[in-house]
Amino acid sequence: MGDRRVEVKVLGPMEAYENGVPIVPSAPKQRQILALLALQAPQAVTVPSLMEELWGEEIPRSASPTLQTYILQLRRRIGAAHSDPGIRPRDILATRFGGYLLDVPADRVDAREFERLAQAGRRAFDAGDDFTASELLRAALQLWRGPALVDVPVGRVLELELMRLEEGRMAALEQRIEADLRLGRHAGLLGELRVLAAQHPLHENLCAQLMIALYRCGAPGRALDAYGVLSDNLVESLGLNPSPRLQRLQHAVLTADPALELPDTTARYAVR
Repeated sequence: MGDRRVEVKVLGPMEAYENGVPIVPSAPKQRQILALLALQAPQAVTVPSLMEELWGEEIPRSASPTLQTYILQLRRRIGAAHSDPGIRPRDILATRFGGYLLDVPADRVDAREFERLAQAGRRAFDAGDDFTASELLRAALQLWRGPALVDVPVGRVLELELMRLEEGRMAALEQRIEADLRLGRHAGLLGELRVLAAQHPLHENLCAQLMIALYRCGAPGRALDAYGVLSDNLVESLGLNPSPRLQRLQHAVLTADPALELPDTTARYAVR
């Protein structure tokens, strides 16, 4: 088992520590390797995957010895910060199964901890425990310090990882907002939802959440304005109308449908 004092953060500018000492390399390709190994930890990353990340389709003839040199340099950085003589740097950055493995527990990589908390939040949400869901999803989202790996060059393999992480972040964000709406926290969500709707002008679910929050705050006219803005954006950008679901929500606002009000079952969770 690798040293539990190793910690890697990728949800923002990259950070990595061994025994409290920074070990993030300055060389771009070494940063790519460390980022990919951390995102897959504690699973191994194959040599072909590492080569594809570093060089894409134009893999040089010297790729294999060059990759080995990068790994050696990373091990030296780990070794310079390591204090346990019983564990070698090659035990932490290990050669495994035709590739390399960063032997660090998943809870010491912020992306893996985000996924754990988000999954627990989803389970609580599905079980109707909106208070716990909101708390867990909020804790997961607070691990993000900015765009993931914002200071690391990204090849094809890392690009897919970043897409997956961003999709997970948005899903957790939407679900946390949904839980907060169920808890009757619509007034406190307005500022956040207005910013999100502006940042994602074609995002129907965020628009729907903003409309519901505005309606429950006694502003049905503004809820309809939000619908109109999204509708115009969809037509201008994609030539599409809002989905039937959002059109039904618009109709519900126009007719003051009682279904838009906070359910009694949700209100009970809000008094915890």
